[in-house]
Amino acid sequence: MTARRIVLSGCSGGGKSTLLQEMARRGYATVPEPGRRIIAEERQSGGQALPWRDPAAFCHRAIEMAIADANRATGDPVIFDRSALDALIWFDRTGTELAQTTRDRVLTLGYDRHLYLTPPWPEIFEADDDRKHGMTDALAEFEALCDRLPQYGFETILVPKLPVSARADWFEAQLRKGAAT
Repeated sequence: MTARRIVLSGCSGGGKSTLLQEMARRGYATVPEPGRRIIAEERQSGGQALPWRDPAAFCHRAIEMAIADANRATGDPVIFDRSALDALIWFDRTGTELAQTTRDRVLTLGYDRHLYLTPPWPEIFEADDDRKHGMTDALAEFEALCDRLPQYGFETILVPKLPVSARADWFEAQLRKGAAT
């Protein structure tokens, strides 16, 4: 039996990373968001594959990093903060060309068909040095995920807006009851 690859995605600034940290604290195997790691690497090396400089290069890197993450992830379940699907959908919504072989690789990674989305939460949204876009762009990103993920065969489940501990309790209950199978 293959380990479950659970994706936690959704609106930027919706509390994904905070929830992932709490799930890790509770003993779950987790994988951090590719985007923030890429930004750190690009800044360190003086690279240009930053979402505000070269979004296509950034998304290509995000896909490659997410594929590598999925291939080396251990645990059951493994919870991913975003995935290659996020970058794939960026290509869809911007009309930027992406090779079919890359699309096929993303869609055969074995992510669980139940995909958890954090909804827009303007009260906690914060821009920072790595998240330079505003709420309008975050909403467009979220709407694209909601629109495209079902077209790729995924069922989206909205994570309720709750304090992090209660959110983690809810998420654990979802995993236990088998919604993420």
